[in-house]
Amino acid sequence: MLIGIDVGGTYTDGVVFDRGEIIAVTKVPTDDRDIKASVLQVLDRLLEQQPADEISRIVLSTTVVTNLLATGSGERTAVLLIPGYGLPADAYGISEDTFFLKGATDFRGREIEPIDKGELAEAGRQISSAGIKRVAVAAKFSNRNDSLEAKTAAYLKENFPEIDVFLGSKTSGKLNFPRRATTAYYTALTSREWNGFVDATEEALAERGLQCEVHILKADGGTLSLDVSRSMPCETVFSGPAASTMGALAVSGDKANSVVLDIGGTTTDIALIIDGLPLYASKGASINRRYTHIDAFAVRSIALGGDSSIKANSGRVEVESSRRDAAACFGGAAATVTDAFNCKFNLHIGDPSLSAGALRELADRAGMDPEELGAAVVDTVIGRLRDSIQAMFKEWENEPAYKVWEVINKRKFTLDKIIGIGAASRAIVPELARVMKIEPYIHRYSDVANALGAAVARPTLSVSLHADTQTRQYNLDPGGVKGSLDNAGKFQMEDARQMARRYLEQIGSERGMSSYVKETSFFMEEQFNMIRGWDGTGKLFDVGIQVAPGFVEEFKGVKA
Repeated sequence: MLIGIDVGGTYTDGVVFDRGEIIAVTKVPTDDRDIKASVLQVLDRLLEQQPADEISRIVLSTTVVTNLLATGSGERTAVLLIPGYGLPADAYGISEDTFFLKGATDFRGREIEPIDKGELAEAGRQISSAGIKRVAVAAKFSNRNDSLEAKTAAYLKENFPEIDVFLGSKTSGKLNFPRRATTAYYTALTSREWNGFVDATEEALAERGLQCEVHILKADGGTLSLDVSRSMPCETVFSGPAASTMGALAVSGDKANSVVLDIGGTTTDIALIIDGLPLYASKGASINRRYTHIDAFAVRSIALGGDSSIKANSGRVEVESSRRDAAACFGGAAATVTDAFNCKFNLHIGDPSLSAGALRELADRAGMDPEELGAAVVDTVIGRLRDSIQAMFKEWENEPAYKVWEVINKRKFTLDKIIGIGAASRAIVPELARVMKIEPYIHRYSDVANALGAAVARPTLSVSLHADTQTRQYNLDPGGVKGSLDNAGKFQMEDARQMARRYLEQIGSERGMSSYVKETSFFMEEQFNMIRGWDGTGKLFDVGIQVAPGFVEEFKGVKA
């Protein structure tokens, strides 16, 4: 049996999936102040119906890291940058507490300028005197040679032991220094809080007698074991939108071009599926408008949900970007978006008379007709969602997979349907689809599809290799593994492929992914012949291999 638990802004959902069927579902209000409590409440309800020893895996989609970053509530964190030569210092606006150090490594991983010990000592004193306990250290080309980062970390740990140090080379082995530095910063910012959540979760699961695998859903729709996630907290950012995208794939089970709208109580997440595959953000996840090296779907969240409150004054209607309470039809104190759709389209959601009464009360105070007010709310919501989808298409058009589809099909990209996820989608998506002249799709399990998507998502793993035959060195990521090439003079692309595959199999085995490492594909194969004068001076190889996101082997679809 598989359990999926998705923590949304309003509700936390849970499902139990077994032998092709959802055999149990539950939903509880999310407590933003204690997400762990919400997760465990759902888990306890599910375990009332299933023996704990029959659960083989639990996958959590949580908002712990997302909330930390969105609210700016993470502990003050400094950044030590060693940018070498190139962009000016003002190009790196990562943290208010950013320090720049001399030192440089070239593109082949050779240290060409050492750290200035005086600068480092002064930066350490300023960070310590400010009471900062976390520091991210990032050097350009540290993915090829991490010696400058390592020396900086060693100095800080010896002289300022109260400071936790996080290295860019350990958070990502990819090129693009600003993104690697940003990823290191957010890792430092969230690591302690995330590990606290992991500690509490492991303790609570042990108390419940659960000894199954526990995974976290990542931003790319794959899963990561709870233990491995300790060093990679930022991989869990945007796991909510990833859950809705995987849930849409799980319930639709086709090869259509679809927009996914996950309409929760507080927000709406928008994603795109092309030929049955989710569209990825080629530049990595964007956090607070800064690109990172975190693989993620191309998604956007907007502050509009089924519980968004309504204001009306002197004939003017406003749909607020916040949630004050549940919809009136479910016992809330005032009218919401769901209530307006409930009355306008006779949807019989909850108690329709409560929706009508709340709209009438609001309309009377504003001097409006209740039907006029409700129609205005519907028009506002549909217009905002339509505009958001169209704005996303301007971003999606720049993604490689989107362009490839148009080249292959020799026509402009077209949508086949809108997949509604979340309880509020039943009220809103049919009318939006009518206005946009697209087919709506609402599955009977759309309300808990996020939790289903988490439950049946499989583990993912990506390995990158960089090899330089002149320096006779190679680098493997994740893990920052470095070594010497024994056969540098004869090293070819096939050797690079085999080395990357062996490392993926090794890491996969360590992470309990042995059954998935055979389903791999190479996503990068590049070879550069280095020339000096008229002579070759070696070759550079860059290879990437991955276990791509998808579903666990036992998932063959869910009954409609």
